[in-house]
Amino acid sequence: MSQLVFQSKCSGAASARATRSRRATVPRAQLWTPSSEVKLAVSSRNPHPPVICQGPPPPNPLVIERFQGVVSQLFQQRIVRLGGAVDDDMANLLVAQLLYLDSVDPKRDITMYVNSPGGSVTAGMAVFDTMRHIRPDVSTCCIGMAASMGAFILASGQQGKRYSLPNSRIMIHQPLGGAQGQATDIEIQANEILHHKLTLNGYLAQFSGQSMETITKDTDRDFFMSPQEAIEYGLIDAIIAKPQLLQSREVAQLEA
Repeated sequence: MSQLVFQSKCSGAASARATRSRRATVPRAQLWTPSSEVKLAVSSRNPHPPVICQGPPPPNPLVIERFQGVVSQLFQQRIVRLGGAVDDDMANLLVAQLLYLDSVDPKRDITMYVNSPGGSVTAGMAVFDTMRHIRPDVSTCCIGMAASMGAFILASGQQGKRYSLPNSRIMIHQPLGGAQGQATDIEIQANEILHHKLTLNGYLAQFSGQSMETITKDTDRDFFMSPQEAIEYGLIDAIIAKPQLLQSREVAQLEA
């Protein structure tokens, strides 16, 4: 009897070991766990895990190529665009385009479409000085918004050739800036901002025909205008409902 009990216990232990052995035959790599879904690969060469981008996917390269093709076609028609913030990169591109078009044909007008919230004063002045430096007239046209330095460049186009689309907005104000550090450093920055303020207000008075006192008063805060109000103020010359009207005027001037 004891022998049978011993054999039964042995067979039960063997069965348990066989069961555990069968369970252990499943590869651990095939077992799903929540942590396995979020585990990031970390190698000895690169101990830092990769960063997962949470933003929108990058634009399609085909879309970028087509956009660049459109910009190139417009450039061949002597049309340039000031789109987005006025910064050094935008200014350098516009300066290069204006200088190139001047070297190709110094007698044909250049059309600049402006849709900008403004930006760097020094970058905008680089574009402004180039517009005055080259031989062709630069016709400006506001689409969307021309604010701050964007409005300044819009108004600096050739007199009689400054346009706007019907639903655009135009805004002028005084330069913005900040300073920190010692009192002497703050004074230097404040004097620089005042210099830009006097320079910009002087040119705006020249472009618009307004007095310096009026420009100083109106630019003390954000001063928004509709295209019709901008005409009355002297910042633009006409409202263009259709691009064909602008092109027909340029063709007529070229033939004349």
